[in-house]
Amino acid sequence: MSDATTTDLYEVTMAMSYLREGMTGPATFSLFVRDLPAERGFLVAAGLESALDHLSGLHVGPTDVDAFASALHRPRRDLEPLLGLEFTGDVRAVPEGRIVLAGEPLLEVTAPLPQAQLVETYVLNQLNHQTAIASKAARCVLAAAGHPVVDFSLRRTHGPQAGFQAARLGAMAGFAGTSNVAAATTLGIPAVGTMAHSFVEAFATEEDAFRAFARAHAGPLTFLVDTYDTEEGVRVAARVLRDLDRGPGSAVRLDSGDLGALAARARALLDEAQLWDVGIVASGGLDEYAVDDLVRSGAPIDTYAVGTRVGVSADAPYLDSAYKMVEYDGRPVMKLSSAKVTAPGPKQVFRRPGCADVIALADEQPPHDGKPLLETVMRGGRRTGARPTLGECRQRFAADLAVLPSAARRIRGPVAPRATASERLSELTDRVRRCIEEHLSAGSPRPPEPEPTTRGPYRSAPR
Repeated sequence: MSDATTTDLYEVTMAMSYLREGMTGPATFSLFVRDLPAERGFLVAAGLESALDHLSGLHVGPTDVDAFASALHRPRRDLEPLLGLEFTGDVRAVPEGRIVLAGEPLLEVTAPLPQAQLVETYVLNQLNHQTAIASKAARCVLAAAGHPVVDFSLRRTHGPQAGFQAARLGAMAGFAGTSNVAAATTLGIPAVGTMAHSFVEAFATEEDAFRAFARAHAGPLTFLVDTYDTEEGVRVAARVLRDLDRGPGSAVRLDSGDLGALAARARALLDEAQLWDVGIVASGGLDEYAVDDLVRSGAPIDTYAVGTRVGVSADAPYLDSAYKMVEYDGRPVMKLSSAKVTAPGPKQVFRRPGCADVIALADEQPPHDGKPLLETVMRGGRRTGARPTLGECRQRFAADLAVLPSAARRIRGPVAPRATASERLSELTDRVRRCIEEHLSAGSPRPPEPEPTTRGPYRSAPR
């Protein structure tokens, strides 16, 4: 059962007011990212599954009502209308792993207004964080150009749950493994790990440390070689691996310094020792930019271990995401605030070749070469199908990435495709805007209802 108090206070105050006013008609809220962060050519949809878990388990119980009353300094009876509230609505969403663009709904919730409002904070939290991390991980896979990437982020993420999510999202984007034991065992991700500098320091010499490690582990072995002098560490590691005949599949790990130059020297030393099948793992503050530089320089690095910068999406730790009402009780609504205008009405996104996406109204037919992105994943508060496997999410991502324009895939200076809006959506947006503006200028109690739209061709999406 979900914790109903994991929400912002104003969600509670609004839900309470809606119930008091009898405003329980169906409302549709759309969750989208207004603009991509700098240096992003695309996003990877993520966080849906944990959001659905929350919605399907939501139940406002007596202790939740007590907490709401305490937070608001109100008598418990004022909050009792919320008692027993559950999520009974529908959710249409872009499945996890799919590539999405700015302005496109990742998710739309349709439910009685108090329910749809109360879940805003949690749903935004999950999709915002996980989409940011998945998108960062995807760029690391692109930068590595076929070399394995592994997740070392747990110790630096913002809490254990975030670390678990980072491991899962990395695997979804194509990472080869994770150091996170909980994620590895729960999700079936290969577990990877080496040793820390403290292990080497605990022994009298590096050689003593490496031999002790080899006695405890059948292998393959990865020796951390830069505790003292990196070149000497490689020589010692090579000697131990040759003496023990433990070369195949083993590696040395570089964690600091000029990784490109050190990797070249390490490769030369390993080759001199005829350890051609011993690989080189690089770690230490890596992200897609550093990996891209190393790959382009021809550094002989076999595996890239990324941690802090990826686990917190250091260069873009948040998304300009929003969860906005687009329809209430059959009436399309929109926001007109400067730079934050929203388009009214429930929507669908049609994916066309080259990510020439079209944002349309939900009841529109697709263009002849378009396929819908949003699927009905919850109806009546219950999932419509089985939870997708990590492998299925990974396949979705790989398929979308394969057809993403090359300019959007660039690590530096990417050019993101822009979605367009259908004529029906653009016309509805114009009409609702006019109705609101006429209402404001005339001071009338309520704007007139927008007229139905007609189908037509596509034009630029409203911002």
